[in-house]
Amino acid sequence: MKARHLTALAIVAAAGLWIASGHFLPHESSGAHLLVRTGEDGSKKLFRVAVIRANVVPHARTLAISGRTEADKRVVLTARAAGVVTDLRIKRGTAVQKDDIVAILSDEAREAQVAQAQAVVTQKRTELEAKRQLIMTGSIPRLQLVDLEAQLKSAEAALAGAEAERDRGIVRAPWSGVVQDVAVEVGQAAFSFAGRELAILVALDPMLAVAEVPERKLAGIKVGEKATVQLVTGESASGRVRFVAKSATQTTRTYRVEVELPNADGRIPDGTTAEVIVPQSPMPATRLPRSALTFSSGGELGVRTVDGEGAVEFAPVTVVEDEQAVMWVTGLAEGSRVIVQGQDFVREGQKVDAVGAHELTAGAR
Repeated sequence: MKARHLTALAIVAAAGLWIASGHFLPHESSGAHLLVRTGEDGSKKLFRVAVIRANVVPHARTLAISGRTEADKRVVLTARAAGVVTDLRIKRGTAVQKDDIVAILSDEAREAQVAQAQAVVTQKRTELEAKRQLIMTGSIPRLQLVDLEAQLKSAEAALAGAEAERDRGIVRAPWSGVVQDVAVEVGQAAFSFAGRELAILVALDPMLAVAEVPERKLAGIKVGEKATVQLVTGESASGRVRFVAKSATQTTRTYRVEVELPNADGRIPDGTTAEVIVPQSPMPATRLPRSALTFSSGGELGVRTVDGEGAVEFAPVTVVEDEQAVMWVTGLAEGSRVIVQGQDFVREGQKVDAVGAHELTAGAR
């Protein structure tokens, strides 16, 4: 038992010493061994950092906004007259053209009313023609001519009303589209049918990509500009901005932007999640690795640079666009030497040994 106890104590002690060695013995942080140099006599020299030259070029930014597709037009087809559905020529998903007959309602004596109105028109026209000659010769007072003409016009108006009422029993598509839903069946009796929903019709060409844009980003979007829409299905389409709202939504304080997309084949469905990408005006910017960005002691975002005398400086920057692997920023002068490796191990005013990033990488190998 004593030997086993001693062995266990020895193992615990060794483990404790190994853990403590990380706190008390000198060590180098990851990456620092590539940056610190020592002379032949063991003395430390200047801290070595890797730099790249800032190249300021015009960069065309892109604004990506989450949105959705939306049918250009959507209408609820309703019955304009009372009756029973006697003929239904559509079903869900049916493609219709403008003025195609969608449904026909029962006559409900509308044709008889048209015939009666036509008979009255014929009668009034015959009376007018028969008495016109007598009036012109003076056999009948001329005042009757005005009365007869008024009666004929009244009869013609009644005929037009009867024909319009008859035509209300035929429901037509107001424009080309696809039937989204059908709410009735043939034979459905509803004698107070006027205003009853029959079907929902949507227009898929063109299709709209709709996004809500924050007010800070609205200035870069203009009507007529090209835009790309990336659908959640993986497909993409190109179009143009056709509408930019001038009034913000009260709840979100965002502005509605519509991009019109050609969709003659109907491949873009209504209501799909999409990302609207709008190119914006180019501006001078510098392309840097994401890792080059750091924060100053005051919490300001920027990069550390090396001046002509080898001293470290801090340059605040503004991010123009984030491309995940790299960042486009403004605020750097052309030719500035930006530290891309070792920037977190130096401070402002410190003298460093600045070498090109490719040289440091080659030396590490």
